[in-house]
Amino acid sequence: MAAWYRRLLWFATALALTVVVLGAYVRLNDAGLGCPDWPGCYGELIPTSIVETEANEAFPERPVEVSKAWYEMVHRYFATTLGFAIILITWFAWRNRAAEGQPVKLPIILLGVVIFQGLLGMWTVTLLLKPVIVMGHLLGGLTTLAMLFWLLLEDARDKSATRAIAWPAAIGLLVLVGQIALGGWTSSNYAALACPDLPGCLGQWWPEQADFAEGFVMWRGLGVNYEFGILEAPARVAIHFAHRLGAVCASLLLLFISIRYWLSDMSAGMRMACLAVWAMLVMQVSIGLSAVWFGLPLNVATAHNAVAALLLLATINLNNVASRIRA
Repeated sequence: MAAWYRRLLWFATALALTVVVLGAYVRLNDAGLGCPDWPGCYGELIPTSIVETEANEAFPERPVEVSKAWYEMVHRYFATTLGFAIILITWFAWRNRAAEGQPVKLPIILLGVVIFQGLLGMWTVTLLLKPVIVMGHLLGGLTTLAMLFWLLLEDARDKSATRAIAWPAAIGLLVLVGQIALGGWTSSNYAALACPDLPGCLGQWWPEQADFAEGFVMWRGLGVNYEFGILEAPARVAIHFAHRLGAVCASLLLLFISIRYWLSDMSAGMRMACLAVWAMLVMQVSIGLSAVWFGLPLNVATAHNAVAALLLLATINLNNVASRIRA
């Protein structure tokens, strides 16, 4: 049973990363409302079964676009498979709860997170891409990925070692999560190209026209279609510029923390953890600059989301290595 539990963890972790990247791809293809209903698509579970004339009559505000419907449904298929995998992981953990070192609480919490993530996926469609829901859905997907990865790390942990919170690494992780949330807010408000130049924004180091008060209103009521965004340019500039500032602060903080660990811990595990963080930082900053410089090509924007997830995993691994205390 322990072997199957381990295999399922590896499978679910890889699948969760795939679902996160697919979600970004769907969002960047403007296919978040490719299916205006949930859980089906124009009343069907497979897009090939959609009868366009009937679907257009049933949803006159959302004419059928088959390619976007497929993008959305493929994402749902993968997410549903992930949900079933996590149900099995929770079941195996509960069945094996008497074994030494077998985590039970975390798999149960993970199952709750996935159920709530499914609700967020539904609300993303039914609330017409409301930015706070879209951002929450992104964070929920990354939380699922992070919890699966932590279970993998726990499964491989030397049982003779105990854990204590490594505060520098934990602070770095919290700041990174905040920066990822800013990225989700930028994307869900269609503000990724609000500052099309580098290194400044609209020719200024601090854009005077940025409207931060308007840009960070979390809730604007129901019934508004947020596809392609509803904010004026100054609010989008404020969101984009905040994301840039956050990127600088988060990158410098993670760099400082990882260098501190590198200098204080000569173990191979710590060295590898620090190198992984540095590699992901270099890739993420490079891709972020490329996204602006080249006008947000789809493959670059998708890679920006994928590497953000990998940077999150690298930072979690840094926490894992830094928190181990040998008896």
